[in-house]
Amino acid sequence: YSLGLLHRWHQAGTERHWMIPVRKGLTVDTIKKISKNDQLVRLKTSPQARKKFTDLPEFIEARLLTYTHNNKQYQILTSMLDVMRYPSKEIADLYMHRWEIEIGYREIKQTMLHSNYILRSKRPDMIRQELWGLLIAYNIIRIAMREAAELLEVWPNQLSFSHCSRHINVFLLTIPLTSPGNLPKHYEHLLETLTLFQLPTRRHER
Repeated sequence: YSLGLLHRWHQAGTERHWMIPVRKGLTVDTIKKISKNDQLVRLKTSPQARKKFTDLPEFIEARLLTYTHNNKQYQILTSMLDVMRYPSKEIADLYMHRWEIEIGYREIKQTMLHSNYILRSKRPDMIRQELWGLLIAYNIIRIAMREAAELLEVWPNQLSFSHCSRHINVFLLTIPLTSPGNLPKHYEHLLETLTLFQLPTRRHER
């Protein structure tokens, strides 16, 4: 729960924001009440944090959002202060999908690495190369899934990663046997095939 780390991340470039759950017992100073469940607050940083992060001011501003889901109340702190650009309802919806990144890790570990958690490389530079290779391959698969999802007009995460990755792998293996002029046609056929792997509607109550 490092305000120094979050502040540095936020200040390191444009369009960089953070969003975290409110920890128990957190005290804040309200600067402005935007609505009943949305307010601009000021967080006091600790001397220890300012010593570790020399660019950290004594106070930082944040938005404190409160929303209810399944009769349970949740609170979020975020650096997205612009109320018009970042409506509170959209932030709450985004927060409910925060765990999606864990699915991405699972897809890499279980589907791409076949649940083998030990990398093949032995040297640090080769391990880095292997990790970059995994991330590039993962994004290539996801790009094709996104294009297939556009044909169905659904979100890309509504397609099965395991089924799509298998068919994309076969497609890449057969490329050397295909003339360059026919590649666009085969790629279109691949995208049509990927549309067959749509998952059931996600259960929102979970």
